Amino acid sequence: MTGIDLVKEQIRLAAGEDLGRSQKSIALRGHAIELRINAEDPETFAPSPGLISAYHAPGGLGVRVDSVAYEQYRVLPFYDSMVAKLIVTADSRPAAIMRGRRALQEYVVEGIKTNIPFHKRLLQFEPFVQGRYDTRTVERLLAETVATAG
Repeated sequence: MTGIDLVKEQIRLAAGEDLGRSQKSIALRGHAIELRINAEDPETFAPSPGLISAYHAPGGLGVRVDSVAYEQYRVLPFYDSMVAKLIVTADSRPAAIMRGRRALQEYVVEGIKTNIPFHKRLLQFEPFVQGRYDTRTVERLLAETVATAG
């Protein structure tokens, strides 16, 4: 995290203003993880539109939820399946992972399937926890899930 509002900076630059800072002047502080909560099957990632019969978003220090969902909200099949963005922040990556685990435990979305169980597995998946992830991490996590289930 840098504490810099990137959208604000993009607007300023588009308006012809100078950047006003150098790369060396940008300090990294803390860690953030964004988990996109989608209306989809956590195993197959197939869409799961329908009526949300119960909804409770997590909260607390370092937890932010951006969502339009609520109890009795209907997720339509015609658009993006995203229900919410869950963003957790902390002083370190391990602390952000722990905060994400807690927030996912508190998150309640009933009536439709969501990928919350997938995110729970991801935040326990040792390569991800250790920061050793790449474009095949999801494939490896799913393969491990199938191997342990069988």
